[in-house]
Amino acid sequence: MVRRAVVGAVGLLCLVLGASVALRSQETPVVRIESSAHGSATDGPSSGPAASTPGATGATTAPATPKALPASEPTRLLIPSAGVDAPVAGLGLNADGTVQVPTADRAQEVGWYRNGPTPGETGPAVLIGHYDTVHGPAVFRRVPQLRPGDLIQVRRADGTTADFKVRSLLQAAKDRFPTEAVYGNTQAPVLRLITCGGSIGPDGHWTDNIVVLADLA
Repeated sequence: MVRRAVVGAVGLLCLVLGASVALRSQETPVVRIESSAHGSATDGPSSGPAASTPGATGATTAPATPKALPASEPTRLLIPSAGVDAPVAGLGLNADGTVQVPTADRAQEVGWYRNGPTPGETGPAVLIGHYDTVHGPAVFRRVPQLRPGDLIQVRRADGTTADFKVRSLLQAAKDRFPTEAVYGNTQAPVLRLITCGGSIGPDGHWTDNIVVLADLA
C-alpha cells in the first residue's frame, strides 16, 4: 500500500503540475526549473547543480544519531532559506489507493501523508506541496533551490519542533520515481519533501518530480 500510495501521490501531484521524464544521478543530482507560462523566469531557481556533497578534508567523527520523537502530527512547516512558512494538513488515500494532494485553491498549504510516520518519528515522514498552479507560484516554489545543510523545521501538535537538515535533492521521472529512497524503511527519523519541476512538456505539464531528502538534526 505504501509503494502504491507514493506512486499515486506523485502521479496526482504532477497531473496538476507536470508529468516526469528521467531519473537524474542520485549521487550528484542536478535540479533545474526552466521558465514557463506557469510563472516568470525570475520566480524559479537558476539552472545548475542544486545539491552537492563537499569533499572530505580530513578524518571526522560521525555525529550521534538524534533521538526519535514520539508521534505528534505536524501543524506548520518552516523553511527559512526557501521562504516557506505554511500550515500543514493531513492527506489520506483516494478511493483508488492513491494519495490525496492539496487542492489547487489551497496551493499555499502543505500536505502530510498521515498513513506514514509523523515528522520526528523513526522512518520517512512525507510532505507534499505544489510548485505552482494555474493560480500562480505555490508553497514549494523555492524548494528546488535548497542546498545540503539547509534547515527545515516542522512544528508539531504537542508543541515541539522537529528540526531537519537537508541531505540531498533528487530529480526523477514520474514513471521512475525512487520509491525506495523516499518511502523505504529507515533506522532514524527522516523527512521527504515532494514537488514538481523540470520544464514544461508538450502537454503543458511539468516534466519532473523534485524530492528533498532531510535528516533529523
